[in-house]
Amino acid sequence: MEKMKKLFHTTGTAHGIYSVGLTAVVVAIVVVVNLIFGQLPEKYRNIDVSSSKIYEITDTSRDFLKDLDTEVKFTVLAVKEEADERIRTFLSKYASLSKNISVEWIDPVLHPSALQDYDASENSIVVSCEKTGRNTTVTFDKIVVVDYSSYYYTGSVSENEFDGEGQLTSAVNYVTSEDEKQIYRTAGHGESMLPANITELMDKNNYTVSEWNLLMNPDIPKDCDLLLMNAPANDLTEDERDAVLDYLAGGGKMMLLLGDTNSKDLPNLSAVMKEYGMEAADGYIADPQRCYQGNAFYIFPMLSVSGDMAKGLSSEMVLLINAHGLNLTDPARETISTTSFMTTSNTGSAVTEETQTDGTYTLGAVATETVSGTEEPGSGNGDETAEDADGTEETASVSDGSAENPKKEARLTVISSANMIDSQLTETFTTLENTALFMNAVTANFDGVENLSIEPKSLAAQYNTIQYVGLISLFAIFGIPLVILAGGFTVWFKRRKA
Repeated sequence: MEKMKKLFHTTGTAHGIYSVGLTAVVVAIVVVVNLIFGQLPEKYRNIDVSSSKIYEITDTSRDFLKDLDTEVKFTVLAVKEEADERIRTFLSKYASLSKNISVEWIDPVLHPSALQDYDASENSIVVSCEKTGRNTTVTFDKIVVVDYSSYYYTGSVSENEFDGEGQLTSAVNYVTSEDEKQIYRTAGHGESMLPANITELMDKNNYTVSEWNLLMNPDIPKDCDLLLMNAPANDLTEDERDAVLDYLAGGGKMMLLLGDTNSKDLPNLSAVMKEYGMEAADGYIADPQRCYQGNAFYIFPMLSVSGDMAKGLSSEMVLLINAHGLNLTDPARETISTTSFMTTSNTGSAVTEETQTDGTYTLGAVATETVSGTEEPGSGNGDETAEDADGTEETASVSDGSAENPKKEARLTVISSANMIDSQLTETFTTLENTALFMNAVTANFDGVENLSIEPKSLAAQYNTIQYVGLISLFAIFGIPLVILAGGFTVWFKRRKA
């Protein structure tokens, strides 16, 4: 016993006991810290270090959720422990942005009747709003999008997009808003179809897009909130021209994207533009000062946007290819106001096979006119005469904008290149803001409507080249080795001096 006592009183034993005790304390602290952090909500326990930032939520959704004043419920029909961790994490982060969003997980294995009750499949999110009585379903495969086309090349499928924010924001907007917009896409003049990504963004913003053949029926439907003409190859007939002018004169909205056809071959469509103060320039527009890698016909236009038109535009980098230019002229009426929102620099030029005319050209413009809400299409502006009960004529004034006779705003938007929304262009240059500007231009036609169409994030592997290095990558590659070397040098230097 004496030997044992002496053994525990030695210096070595004391140091050993101290080391064991210190180790035990550190382990205990680590265990306690892990238990504490394990109780924190999932949104705080997960840090987004992915190169594509799939958990990052844009200001568009943040502002929308901040102003959300209606209770919305997310009912997730899936086994929570087996669900994709990315979807679980994103749901938690997204719901935390609004006190009016609640999330409930229902296990369809334990409660199989839930699938029938909600009329939905397993691994789906039912978004519902009790106040409006509306609901919609977002399936997991719409959030984590799989590219099945890769199967034909590699023999396996791959995940290529994460669309959590776009799908959920669109769903919340749908169930809380009862106002839907009807867009008619014209046909019968060789128009181009809208790209799939644009159609998807339209759906996300709850816009219904239908086709309308003006040749078969020039009378534009009364429920038309926007008439969209994408790259017509053939001209309007005179009847169609008059129908479009009457539609605009009655407070209608129209968007025109010019294709490759020369404006001289479209005199009736040019007449509509000229009525609203726009005249197409001959040839294609070049701008050697603002172009892509020396190709003067690949133009980065100068943007003059503000308010809703500027929403979501951080870099303001928009690329137009083979654009036709516009010159702003005096419109047919003083009540029409025409402004440009895309232009070349002062080194722009309109190039044809024979000529090159230098100058600053408009590449996108908007014409607006306030008209009487009760005015019949094509009735024009100004005073009208009417007979009173005694048969005498008196002057009937135009609507003053009162509640009985509200005023409307006619709006014509012209973009000089339909290539602006070409899928090959937008998919090749993913950092461009072409689609954001286009959707802002569409949304600007509707009062009280925001552009809530959010594009999915790519899940494609991004290699850690110097182009994609982030702060964490820099710290891991350079910071940690430098800290270790500095610490080792300090210890070595102290021991050397001792």
